[in-house]
Amino acid sequence: MLGIFIQQTFNALTIGAIYALIALGYTMVYGVLRMINFAHGEMFMLGAYAAFLALALFVGDVGDVGALVLAAVFAVAVIGVGLVGVGIERLAYKPLRNSNRLAPMLSSLGVSLSLITGVQIMAGPQPVGFPSFFPATRIEVLGGTVTLVQIGILIASFVLMTALHLLVNRSRAGIIVRAVSENRSTAQLLGINVNLAISLVFFAGPVLGAAGGILYASYYGIMSPTMGAVVGLKAFTAAILGGIGSIPGAMLGAFILAFVEVAGTALLPVLSGGLLGTEYRDVLAFVILILVLLVRPAGILGEPVSEESMVYKREF
Repeated sequence: MLGIFIQQTFNALTIGAIYALIALGYTMVYGVLRMINFAHGEMFMLGAYAAFLALALFVGDVGDVGALVLAAVFAVAVIGVGLVGVGIERLAYKPLRNSNRLAPMLSSLGVSLSLITGVQIMAGPQPVGFPSFFPATRIEVLGGTVTLVQIGILIASFVLMTALHLLVNRSRAGIIVRAVSENRSTAQLLGINVNLAISLVFFAGPVLGAAGGILYASYYGIMSPTMGAVVGLKAFTAAILGGIGSIPGAMLGAFILAFVEVAGTALLPVLSGGLLGTEYRDVLAFVILILVLLVRPAGILGEPVSEESMVYKREF
């Protein structure tokens, strides 16, 4: 029993770490622009395809290269997707920045569909096998089985989330982003480069999302053009659950959602006598989200409503 508990805990932590990387992108964009970027799930998908392309062009067989080469491929892929994120913001979102809140969201939906269709045309609509960036070695821990893939994903996610924490709270760039998040108009009057802050957000968010896509594809060994749709929706759910606009909330919501999913997968067939299978775990996750929002609409660690948000509410 202890072994099963340990194994399921590692499963939940692994999935939660991936969800957290994606959810952070949603919450950062909302925190600065009060906008839901529905194309963010496709940054997750592009990360996997960019890494696969880099491997095919420069590396070949993953088993023949060392960790440093794989780390370089990982870095090139996520930075490339980050630059794509900046370009999308400049082309699809910046011209609509002063319009009503609906226009940028509709634009993001268009970008999302365009990216999915573009990848389907260039790479084909069918799923493709993805090589793992980590050894498939299994380790026995108190009767449970843990893989080096899971450990690698947890370490990589922790490093990336720590880097984001340092960037936001310990750097000049983070101060600029937080100032723009607090009040964009006031920040601009104080001489802060608002466009630079927004570009930083649209670079960092896709970088984290792309990293999540690579780790997800490494974990499950497969990728597809539509992989960002369901996983992106779950990460968005995690961001709302934790409190949209709150970085700690996004991480907390992601791990709660992952533990609910894993627990549902293990317990639903048993508790229902086989009536409900593991396919209902997503339903359970969204039911819990609805219950949390009924009790606390701002989410678990939701931020207080700012004056800017109040102005927005009065306008609409």
